[in-house]
Parts: sequence; structure tokens; C-alpha cells
Amino acid sequence: MPEPQYAKTSTGLEENVAGLLCYVFGLITGVIFLVLEKENRFVRFHALQSIFISATLLVLNVFFTVIPVFGWILNLIVAPIGFVLWIILMVKAYQGQWFKLPVLGDLAEKKTN
Repeated sequence: MPEPQYAKTSTGLEENVAGLLCYVFGLITGVIFLVLEKENRFVRFHALQSIFISATLLVLNVFFTVIPVFGWILNLIVAPIGFVLWIILMVKAYQGQWFKLPVLGDLAEKKTN
């Protein structure tokens, strides 16, 4: 079976590798790839989705931390879900898939058009 061909990006990386790297450090790598990548929609989409999901999880973490007991319990639920989601997003990007999260993925897709 032949290897799938991936387009190159402004960074010189194949788009699936760049898509994966958008998620590695969340907001940081999302912003870096959004700034560096000017043309490849796949990479820009994953960079934006990384920024949106990282910001959402950060806001939820801060919000839940302020709420005594109940908020802390919610944080114990959201943190592992965020970790699993992070892994899934990196794997899907590496596989070359346009894996969209509800709402945030739609917003990222609109911004890349």
C-alpha cells in the first residue's frame, strides 16, 4: 500500500506533522503555527482549533478552581477529559483528518475560509 502524500507547509513540514505540532503545547504552538503558516488551510484550521480548545479548558480550569469543593470536583472530571481530547486531536491531525470539535471546530473552520 503506498504512503499517503501530504502537502508541504510554509514551515517546510508536511501538513500532518505541522497539524500535530499545533496541539503539542496548546495555546503556544497554536499561535506559533497560526503566525507562521500563511497558506495551508489544514494547518491553520488545527492551529485555530488548538487555540480555541486550549483557551476554553484554561478558562474552565480557572473558573472551577475559584469555586470551593464542587468546582474542584468538576476540575477533577474536566482535566482527564481534556487530556484524552488532546491526545485524540493530535492523532487525528497526524492522520491528516479534519477532525472538528463541535462549536469550536466550526468556528476554526469559518476562520480559515
